[in-house]
Amino acid sequence: MKPFFRLFDFSQKINYKNEILAGLTVAMTMMPESLSFAILAGFPPLVGLHAAFIMGLITAVFGGRPGLISGGAGATAVVLIALMQSHGIEYVFAAVALAGVIQILVGIFKLGKFIRLVPQPVMFGFVNGLAVIIFMAQLQQFKTVVNGHLTWMSGQPLLIMAGLVALTIAIVIFFPRITKAVPSSLAAIIVVFLLVLGFDIDTRTVKDIASVSGGFPPFHIPQVPLSLDTLNVIFPYALIMAGVGLTEGLLTLNLVDEITTSRGNSNRECLAQGGANILNGFFYGMGGCPMIAQTLVNLSAGARARLSGIIAALTILVIILIGAPVIERVPMAALTGVMIMVAIGTFEWMSLRIINKMPQQDVFVGILVAAITIWLHNLALAVLIGVIISALVFAWDSAKRIRARKFVDGNGVKHYEIYGPLFFGSVTAFNEKFEIATDPKEVIVDFKDCRVADMSGIEALNKLTERYHQVGKKLHLRHLSEDCRLLLKNAESVIDVNILEDPIYHVAADK
Repeated sequence: MKPFFRLFDFSQKINYKNEILAGLTVAMTMMPESLSFAILAGFPPLVGLHAAFIMGLITAVFGGRPGLISGGAGATAVVLIALMQSHGIEYVFAAVALAGVIQILVGIFKLGKFIRLVPQPVMFGFVNGLAVIIFMAQLQQFKTVVNGHLTWMSGQPLLIMAGLVALTIAIVIFFPRITKAVPSSLAAIIVVFLLVLGFDIDTRTVKDIASVSGGFPPFHIPQVPLSLDTLNVIFPYALIMAGVGLTEGLLTLNLVDEITTSRGNSNRECLAQGGANILNGFFYGMGGCPMIAQTLVNLSAGARARLSGIIAALTILVIILIGAPVIERVPMAALTGVMIMVAIGTFEWMSLRIINKMPQQDVFVGILVAAITIWLHNLALAVLIGVIISALVFAWDSAKRIRARKFVDGNGVKHYEIYGPLFFGSVTAFNEKFEIATDPKEVIVDFKDCRVADMSGIEALNKLTERYHQVGKKLHLRHLSEDCRLLLKNAESVIDVNILEDPIYHVAADK
């Protein structure tokens, strides 16, 4: 068992300045986003901030890797909108807690490793689609309510908003040329905040979204009937929320692995997410998952340890308790500019440069995943469809790889040397290789360079031996693995296996 102190990575060398400044920057960008998602789903605004604090703190301390930032994410909030509208906030809390239980079970049974099955084109599509979503969400800040309708700004308010956003972007781009001692995103927020405050510029602030003042998240048992009917109501939402949260979280973890050239622990991340969501259900939070935008803000600010996530979560709590009057005056233009730069940084521009060098099917998968992500805002569904299509393309390509070398030796025995994988996709092509009617009385099929991969392949061998037996010819199957021979009992009277040369492998993959 690992020593307890290892859990917190105290042995890791930490740049405290970078971690603290990155945490403050993350908190600034996370608050308006969590508030917006809470309001979008119809929750009380503080429910979003409670989620940002609880998710951020628990996953920063216990999560699968340093540098990953979690909070009240839109991907999970959107899942709960229908439940909120039909049954109310108490059922939402129950569903969030149940989603946490499901995520913990995924971690306990070590199912997080299956994220490795996500191909690179799906990752490109996921990241690019998410970048577009982040950018499009910022455009909402250029709209205002007129006579009860949401319309685009015009005139002076639009010029002020656009000018402040442009100033923020310029500071983010050029400030690192002056100094890297302070994260450029945090510097941009402070400069624009002081400019608006000093010149009393009339522009939208955090307070225009919602009040961020409140108390410590209170302990609260969801007030729902403990019955099967309640479970029937909340379980589908909990299952989808758990799936969406884990999908976005583990893909974000993979992305951070690539950026930092290090390796995270996917199963530990599942456990941390699950524990945080259970606490959300009992401490008045809307739940959440890792947030790719805030994670990229954190990494770009130089954070590489867990401290930045802890600082971000504690900063949000301090703001809720005592700092609301100041933070509510932060202009939304500054936060919008930072998030636009995050969207630009999130987009995999390399995928555009190599698009003419990628296989067509990979290009199609990447574009499809991005389109589904943008259109439906359902990351789990987009990734699932991408993985399925990629798997089918791989199966089709592998099915075409099976081939046979045929020759007759000096004794009049015909040999078939099979190359390539024999599985459900290649069975038809495999059967077409044999000329049963014209073959001599004795035939040898050599599987030395062939991998029998599944039950469909074994059944194809069984039927092939039967077909030769029916026409009075003897078939020898050589270099089959032990488990294949055990399953071919129906043809054992006509099977001749060279045991000494049998390779050792199994049809089902080893653990």
